[in-house]
This record gives sequence, structure tokens and C-alpha cells, in this order.
Amino acid sequence: MAALRSLGSTLVWRARPAFTRSFRQPQRNHRLTPSDDELLQKTTLHHLERESPNIIFIENYTNYGFFINGNTVVGPCAILPQAILQWNVGTYKDIIPESLTLFYMLEPKIEIVVLGTGAKVERLDPDILKCLQQRGIAVEIQSTPNACATFNFLVSERRVTAAGLIPPPPAAMFE
Repeated sequence: MAALRSLGSTLVWRARPAFTRSFRQPQRNHRLTPSDDELLQKTTLHHLERESPNIIFIENYTNYGFFINGNTVVGPCAILPQAILQWNVGTYKDIIPESLTLFYMLEPKIEIVVLGTGAKVERLDPDILKCLQQRGIAVEIQSTPNACATFNFLVSERRVTAAGLIPPPPAAMFE
């Protein structure tokens, strides 16, 4: 509200707020400074060991197959912790529960299976994936390029990982 007051012979117009309320900034007991932040959140660096004899890495892929630890694998393949196998699928439509049995019949138990479905992510029937999920194996479905990168990352973290990879078709390599 405003008020009109008289000071001697002049009138003074004074504005008053409609309400008086004190706004306080919240008080924090401790504020992090850059030095505190550096002490509390240490950075750890991991690098991929290409020469490690116990780790399988996917080095490259083409429309014909994959380069894995210096070896050429032609066509779809299943990569297991200690082996690389030909995978008897042609496209993502050929992925059925029977084609996934090799991922849960092995010891040590696989933690996660990364499926590369070709040039793009393809939707698989959830009933097909239940055979792995019911056995406590996580499933990640991605395009083959992303699946290769995800597999390498998980393996570098020493996770018990497997992959089922279908090479992308020739036209998709240059899109």
C-alpha cells in the first residue's frame, strides 16, 4: 500500500510493501569448496588391456564378420568368456530360445549377454528373452556397433559377459 504523509508544507508519497516478510537464504552447515570436492570424489582411470591373454576384445566389425583378438570371425558369432563360436542365426528373426541356450549352460555363470541385432536395434519378443532372465542373466539388446562397444566395456570391468553378434548388412556400413 501507499501512504500520503505530510512533512511540513510538502506532501511526501511513500510506498510501503503490501506485506512485510523476511526471506532468508537457507543456512548450510558446510559448503564444499573445490578442494573438498577433489578430496571426496577421487577419479579412477581404467584402460583396456589389449594384450591381456585372459580377456577377449572386439577390435573391429565389417558386414562379413568381426576381428576379435587378432582373429577374423566370419558371420554371426557368440563370444563367451573363454571361447568364440559360430552362432547359427542369420538375422534377429532367427533368435529363438534354443539359440540362446549356450549362454546359460556354461560355468562360470554369465552375468550379462549383449545381443547385437545388426545395423539397428531390433525388438525381440519378450518371451524369447525370458529363458535368460529367469536364470538371472541380464540381457542388453543393441545395434551391433553399440553392442561391440558395450561388450568391450563390460569385459574391461572384469564382468562375466557374453555376446551374440550379427554383422550389419553392407548397405548399413556407410549410412
